[in-house]
Amino acid sequence: MKPVVALLGRPNVGKSTLFNRITRARKALVDDFPGVTRDRHYEDAIWNDVEFTVIDTGGFLSTDDDYFASQIKTQLTIAAEQADVLIFIMDGRAGMSPYDRELSDFLRRMSKPVFYLINKIENYKQHDELLEFYSLGIDKFYKVSAEHGVGVGDFLDDLVEALPEYKKMEEDEDTLIKIAIVGRPNVGKSSLANRLFGEQRLVVNEKAGTTRDAIELKCEHKGRQFILVDTAGIRRKGKVTRKIEKFSILKSLKSLDECDVALILIDSDEGITDQDITIAGYAEDRGCGAVFLLNKWDLLDKERKSVKKYMEDLRYKSKFLSYAPAITISALTGQRCHKILDEVVKIYKEYCHRINTGVLNRIIEDAVYRTEPSLHKGKRLKFFYATQVASKPPSFVCFVNFPKAVHFSYKRYLLNQLRQMIPLEKTPIKLFFREKTGRIKFTGNSKEDERIFQKKKKHNTRRQKERTEQSKRKRQRDRDDS
Repeated sequence: MKPVVALLGRPNVGKSTLFNRITRARKALVDDFPGVTRDRHYEDAIWNDVEFTVIDTGGFLSTDDDYFASQIKTQLTIAAEQADVLIFIMDGRAGMSPYDRELSDFLRRMSKPVFYLINKIENYKQHDELLEFYSLGIDKFYKVSAEHGVGVGDFLDDLVEALPEYKKMEEDEDTLIKIAIVGRPNVGKSSLANRLFGEQRLVVNEKAGTTRDAIELKCEHKGRQFILVDTAGIRRKGKVTRKIEKFSILKSLKSLDECDVALILIDSDEGITDQDITIAGYAEDRGCGAVFLLNKWDLLDKERKSVKKYMEDLRYKSKFLSYAPAITISALTGQRCHKILDEVVKIYKEYCHRINTGVLNRIIEDAVYRTEPSLHKGKRLKFFYATQVASKPPSFVCFVNFPKAVHFSYKRYLLNQLRQMIPLEKTPIKLFFREKTGRIKFTGNSKEDERIFQKKKKHNTRRQKERTEQSKRKRQRDRDDS
């Protein structure tokens, strides 16, 4: 494993800001008020050609002043135990705090290298106000500004020298399946992530909005590698007022852009709501695979526990995701959770599928022969040929004489034929129509354009001569026969 560095400190000292600065990515949410970060957030970084992993943690509070204080402290302790080097961050503007002294004593007992940083130092005038920090009994402090990057480079130079040696091993990114767990607030996303991960990795609470950041977890199942992304709950736009929640939702939507398969969680105890269908629409728009998970199935009584009724209601409201399978689960008890990753593998296999161009054209040709498209201004629509242009999801282009005249119902017919014949039953499919023209495509380079023009001209001249010779031979045969 790569060397691990943990960022520790009380709330609102700038841990997430420094995390983003070191990793050179804006993956951790940052705001002025304390308590934004609750879960452990991992990200790789590199400095002076040395690779290492950085852990962002929640703010340390010894008392239960905060609703999540005890759970955050547990997460912080685990991060400190996993890390090879600890970074203790303090606030140079606010000064010393009793929590700083308590956390300092805690880190001394860890028997690991500790770097002491005083953050939010933007000018030399502040240096005279830092004398109280020396009461901790520390000889060396790094005075930095994570927001502006002041002093961070010198600190990282010393940090990478203290890291243990690491032998880089190649990882095959193509074998990783990225899964985003999305849904409304308090439907059990973090509980499901913990269940699939195999341990209590994320903070879980009955209070809605517990998860604010998009947290990535790596896990393995039957020899396959997965990345689980636990996201913040997506509420209706009209109910979102706080800036931090807006950023959380944006990160959730970005996770849908980057994932291969989305697990759309629905609270079966509350039923299928309009917001559940809206979230499913976000997944459909982004072209990722999808699985509906009806969570909290164990809370339903016998009268409401009708799978057929739920599935009919789900399929009626989400007709646009008719290809997405649905499973009734309980993240709390683990009921049927073992089926989820197996289903994801099946979807991913279809999601990456590629088909031979000849086979694809025979499918389209047969579909057009059995059901011809409607006329356009008295002219017949002609499908010349088709080809697959991409996977993830499978995307196809059909070249026709009038692409804008293809009715959406006929497009749906062709999509259904592709699903049946390839087969692609559990993945989204993209189908585009383009006009087939014989026009010469110019590159903008005069010499290259001239070469293409002369080549096209010779080709047309040769074909014209062949047609003329064929016509002469046909007339001669006709005369001989007469």
